[in-house]
Amino acid sequence: MLIIALLTFTALMLAAGALFFWLTPTATAQRLQALSPASGQSHWTETAIKLVGPFAQLSSPTEGVDATPLRLRFLNAGIRNEHAPLLYFGIKTLLPLVMAFAVYSLMRASSTTESSQLLLFPLAAALVACYLPNLVLRWLAKQRKREIFENFPDAADLMLVCVEAGLGLDAALGKVTDEIRIKSEALAEELHWTNLEIRAGSTREKSLRNLAARTRVDEIYTFAAMLTQADRFGTSIGDSLRVFSEDLRHKRQIRAEELAAKIPTKMLFPLVTCIFPAIVMVVLGPAIIQIVRMVGPMFAGTS
Repeated sequence: MLIIALLTFTALMLAAGALFFWLTPTATAQRLQALSPASGQSHWTETAIKLVGPFAQLSSPTEGVDATPLRLRFLNAGIRNEHAPLLYFGIKTLLPLVMAFAVYSLMRASSTTESSQLLLFPLAAALVACYLPNLVLRWLAKQRKREIFENFPDAADLMLVCVEAGLGLDAALGKVTDEIRIKSEALAEELHWTNLEIRAGSTREKSLRNLAARTRVDEIYTFAAMLTQADRFGTSIGDSLRVFSEDLRHKRQIRAEELAAKIPTKMLFPLVTCIFPAIVMVVLGPAIIQIVRMVGPMFAGTS
């Protein structure tokens, strides 16, 4: 028995070690993955395109995705893959069919389902599934916009420090992009694209307008207009950035105070439905038991 226990323990330890080394990449594998970070993603993307691509033609626009507002919505959500529209329209085509078939199968398996409901519920499920990709894309864009809004005041402060230290605006944008990446990858990515547009020969005004259009943040629209006016009228960029960063910090503080003021109202419903009944039962429970014990025999004797 001792030999069997030792052999079992050894086999389990060897299996655990093999699983650990299999899941943990080596240094060479990490370097190769760093050199080609999109290899695994491209493999999954190609597989998804082969499965979903033929169905995308049924719901995709005929004039091209670049000519529709959907391209801007993808940029607002941070999706820049060239195959994203194909996957998007393929999912919008397949998902309603899959949801309708699943609901219809479940209702057919249920014996209490009426014949009129066999048509109504699958159609409702297909309608919800058709709009589900739009809701997901809108949610991604909203989360990205919130992240950029919350971290843009820090980026403005860093840009002010860089400009006052003697750097030009283009060099300050590059420096802020490298530093803000630690805190916000989305904002760093948008600033990086702005730097690339400027280096490619685009004007600073156009690049900043594109930055505001990609992020849909009102403060970035103001930032682009402020820098454009500073360039045109020859005013000090440092003074403009100082006033702008102070205004951004004030807006972020006001937003935080507004969210904090909404907390008591949001906590009212869970307090009333979950916590107050438990407190009432704990406080009044012993008294109710005593009253029942005293009044119960009296009603029993009367009857």
